[in-house]
Amino acid sequence: MHKILFVCHGNICRSPMCEFVMKEFVRRAGREAEFVIDSKACRTDEIGSDAHPGTQRMLRAKGIPFTRRAARLIRREDYDAYDFIIAMDDENMRDLRRLTKGDPEGKCRLLLSFAGEEREVADPWYTGNFEATYQDAVKGCKALLAQFE
Repeated sequence: MHKILFVCHGNICRSPMCEFVMKEFVRRAGREAEFVIDSKACRTDEIGSDAHPGTQRMLRAKGIPFTRRAARLIRREDYDAYDFIIAMDDENMRDLRRLTKGDPEGKCRLLLSFAGEEREVADPWYTGNFEATYQDAVKGCKALLAQFE
């Protein structure tokens, strides 16, 4: 069983988008039984909030199923529960290093590093460009899934 946790600042834009994109890629590959996929926040700003309406619109437009959800905060015990903790940006990585006391098991990585890019996932909270975020999510999630082939 591969356990993947996506994290971003508030768990309403990027990390839930990646969660649902990854779940759909896994479903299309017929490998749902092999994965546990979830998302959480590094900060408390949006705890309890559903996915951002822009994230929901983009997923709907791209035919990616999603469910109603509530943003939750990552906890120290999540480090033990997941194999991969996938961050969207450098701030998330700093938060993860602090939470995990330096990521001693090397579980935390930027999403786009799986696609050979050392850059952050576009943040639609600031840009309003959910398409760019979706393209980054697809690129990163495809490359992440390829790690398990």
